[in-house]
Amino acid sequence: MLLLIAIRMPVGLSMLVTGALGYVYLSSWPAFFAYMKANPYHQFANYTLSVIPLFILMGAVAERSGLSTDLFRAAGVALGRLRGGLAMALIGACTAFGAICGSSVATTATFARSALPEFRRIGYEPGFATGTIAVGGTLGILIPPSIILVVYAITTEQNIAKLFMAALIPGLLAATFYCIVIALVVRAKPALAPPAEPLAPAERRAAIAAVWPTMLIAVIVVGGIYGGIFTPTEAAAVGAVAMLMLALVRRRLGWAEFRDSILQTAETSAMIFIILLGSEVFDAFLALSRLPADAAALVGGLGLSPYAIIAILMIFYILLGAVMDELAMILLTLPVFFPIVQGLDLGLPPEEVAIWFGILVLIVVGIGLTAPPIGLNVFVVSAIARDVPIAKTYRGVLPFIGADILRLVLVAAFPALALWLVRLLS
Repeated sequence: MLLLIAIRMPVGLSMLVTGALGYVYLSSWPAFFAYMKANPYHQFANYTLSVIPLFILMGAVAERSGLSTDLFRAAGVALGRLRGGLAMALIGACTAFGAICGSSVATTATFARSALPEFRRIGYEPGFATGTIAVGGTLGILIPPSIILVVYAITTEQNIAKLFMAALIPGLLAATFYCIVIALVVRAKPALAPPAEPLAPAERRAAIAAVWPTMLIAVIVVGGIYGGIFTPTEAAAVGAVAMLMLALVRRRLGWAEFRDSILQTAETSAMIFIILLGSEVFDAFLALSRLPADAAALVGGLGLSPYAIIAILMIFYILLGAVMDELAMILLTLPVFFPIVQGLDLGLPPEEVAIWFGILVLIVVGIGLTAPPIGLNVFVVSAIARDVPIAKTYRGVLPFIGADILRLVLVAAFPALALWLVRLLS
């Protein structure tokens, strides 16, 4: 499978081909055809999967209608006059945008287009600016709703709403740590990020007034899920319709932008679904081979402490995430790793272990999105900022990766950081 990925075959197709051949090898062609006759239909007829295109559509409409630019300007009103304040404003805007867009790549691309010209106008060092944008983009999946968490929940049969609750505090912790890193970096090297010129009072009021409807939609979507008013799927539908209505009322969404939003939603959803199908077939092959059960028994017999095993898995995820697509990485490893984690005695109920491990995986995915040599977010920014060498962007993200590793250690050592809100609201 890795060989097929290396020769540029799509990840979902690589998993599908390898899983199919393995399934046939361990059983027979008739058994495989009987499996394919029923299982893919039941997988994609799952009502819960509709949350994926709905959240993608909500983010696509917000991006195409320029609502992300409003968020950035409003955050710049509060922080722009500080040295490094515009970078902190970007982190704040990405945090808010993450509440209406569950995609890291979409968040990165959106703010690369809207924020980079402002960074250049003020005189930010190019590598620091692009690195901050790449890291800020990870908040698209760290702040609920998150497509990665939806896929994790469906794969491990966990409650999506509880995973969204668990992700909030670690996500806000990420935004806080990123702002601290910016403050420390610009204090050491003030030339990296000069302060912005203050806006006139009328411009400040206009920037703040433009952003409150978008924030209201985010509060309704996330607050509705946390408050049990509606399910994540219903929340995604409400958010998508509300975002579309807002864009139309403001006359920011023409036919071309609407068409692009639909196409982006269809393409991204199709990519995710083909990976899900490939993962399903590959998982069936692994189940026939008994690899997950044998791996869990092997790890259990090593005599290592549960937290030592978690640490080893996290290190492996960081290394794998640096060279592999994050969604494929999760779907590839969960069939093997999840039974191992569920078998550990961590002093928590099995459901809480599954939720906590999901947040750890989410944090590691965020690291993989910016870490060399792949760092998908870095490639997205580089495709837009073609005049900035990719090595400069990687240097710009390195301090933030240190903050991510610290956050991973904290959440691993103190599971209550992820579970407190779940226990409070459940």
